[in-house]
Amino acid sequence: MNVSNINGTSDNSCNCDSWLDHWKNYSDQTLPTYCQEKSCTKKPEVGAHVQKDSSYDKNWYIIPLCSEHNHQTHGSLEVVDSVAFVSANTSQTCG
Repeated sequence: MNVSNINGTSDNSCNCDSWLDHWKNYSDQTLPTYCQEKSCTKKPEVGAHVQKDSSYDKNWYIIPLCSEHNHQTHGSLEVVDSVAFVSANTSQTCG
């Protein structure tokens, strides 16, 4: 699956201490060993705000990425198929 980073979200916050903690709290998965970009072998450092590259789903999600892939500002990222997409809408989770 391909996703795009949502730029300008660094001021967004939730009640989970960090967006990576938010992902851990609501994904029902353990933190993966690697960034969820398909070919990356770096550790996941942040909970990144992303949108699925689809014409029908415009929701915002959190997935674990390394800092480098979190700061990719153009183009799509191909992520592993097993990644859990956690809603970034805090009214549905920790809000």
